[in-house]
Amino acid sequence: MTAQEVIQQTEHKMGVTVEKLREDFTRIRTGRASTGLLDKIKVDYYGCPTPINQVAQVGVGDAHTLTVQPWEKNMVKVVEKAIRDSDLGLNPATSGDVIRIPLPPLTEERRRELSKIVKGFGEDAKVAVRNLRRDANGQIERLEKDKEISEDDQRRLETDIQKLTDRYVAEIDKVITEKEKEIMTV
Repeated sequence: MTAQEVIQQTEHKMGVTVEKLREDFTRIRTGRASTGLLDKIKVDYYGCPTPINQVAQVGVGDAHTLTVQPWEKNMVKVVEKAIRDSDLGLNPATSGDVIRIPLPPLTEERRRELSKIVKGFGEDAKVAVRNLRRDANGQIERLEKDKEISEDDQRRLETDIQKLTDRYVAEIDKVITEKEKEIMTV
């Protein structure tokens, strides 16, 4: 692997880490309805655990209500039970073949807890980015040891990797700040 490939691969992996963080944040409740809230829920679909969005239409009824409409009538009770049994603390109500999920308003205490969770996710993402930096620097050191690049090139590349790391850590901080602001907005 060349030095340029190491840099490109590291930058790609750091970008994926930030995107994963954003994806994780969609599952954190902010007081308004979001279909991403139900993404992790699995439903027993004929003996096979299946994501809820593959057995039902998930939508936003209004700012504080989600609607779930299973494609098969016999799945209504199964989907309702899966939502109730999830760790989200939701209480679905069925009317006909549509399941309505009212989202209660967040208390100040719960908002602070969610803020701490967001910071924890952010810190995990920063650790992942720093681990990618360490791995890339290790690869650069091996290239120098194998005499494929000079010591000057090694130092320059390590500086480039540090700049990449700083950029992605700053982006993670920005994403965390945005999510905290979203959570704390009443």
